[in-house]
Amino acid sequence: MFASVDDVTARLAETGYLASPAVATTVFLAARLGKPLLVEGPAGVGKTELAKAVAEITDARLVRLQCYEGVDESRALYEWNHAKQLLRITAGRDETWDRTRSDIFSEEYLLTRPLLTAIRGTDPKVLLVDEMDKADVEVEGLLLEVLSDFQVTVPELGTITAERRPFVVLTSNASRELSEALRRRCLFLHIDFPDAELERRIVALKVPELDAVLAESLVRVVGALRAMDLRKAPSVAETVDWARTLLALGADRLDEEVVRQSLGVVLKHQEDVRTAAAKLDLDAV
Repeated sequence: MFASVDDVTARLAETGYLASPAVATTVFLAARLGKPLLVEGPAGVGKTELAKAVAEITDARLVRLQCYEGVDESRALYEWNHAKQLLRITAGRDETWDRTRSDIFSEEYLLTRPLLTAIRGTDPKVLLVDEMDKADVEVEGLLLEVLSDFQVTVPELGTITAERRPFVVLTSNASRELSEALRRRCLFLHIDFPDAELERRIVALKVPELDAVLAESLVRVVGALRAMDLRKAPSVAETVDWARTLLALGADRLDEEVVRQSLGVVLKHQEDVRTAAAKLDLDAV
């Protein structure tokens, strides 16, 4: 997939994803070693966007499993089309059960979900298992067979093995600890908030119309907000949103009035807004 770490960096940049050396190196190794990539970090630092960018630069199909509390095998792996099976059983009332059973448990009646979809076929795919920490612990067991051998066992059909392995990205906000069995199967990458220089480059790339001096002030203020004891620190995506907001407001400087009017763009809880309003000293940043 990639010739070198520099190749990863350059190709990701073409999609608008500015990768740090650590990110580019880990993506390169995951592709070269054929290992799943577990990406942890706070919300909004680009974990999901990384998988999307890899899919774009490799011309691969993105297959996404969005995790949530209660997601189960029927949503992650596969399920049978029960309505269609029932119609087939009704239509074949005069047939033996053995004949009917061989029909209704065939490919025609199988509904594939993301994990099974990702390992079937020969076209390139990127499997994104997003927010793994929001799923129940039992879901990790479903992933182990896929991540170890890239195969899925359907009792009625047998074991389905990948003809072409997908590039796998699992993301986690670390709201709960993932199992050691799952971690062993993956390369690990932690993405934190970017340093000021990288964040300035991101803002310049995403909002090129914004004045460079104003963008620098914006990044400094966001850094000061992240240093506070907030319920939810501003993400990179919210920094970009704030840059676009300043552009829409026609602001030429980040003064107290502009900050007060637009603080809700980057802070999403009232107690955080109150904390920032009380503690933020624009002259100090």
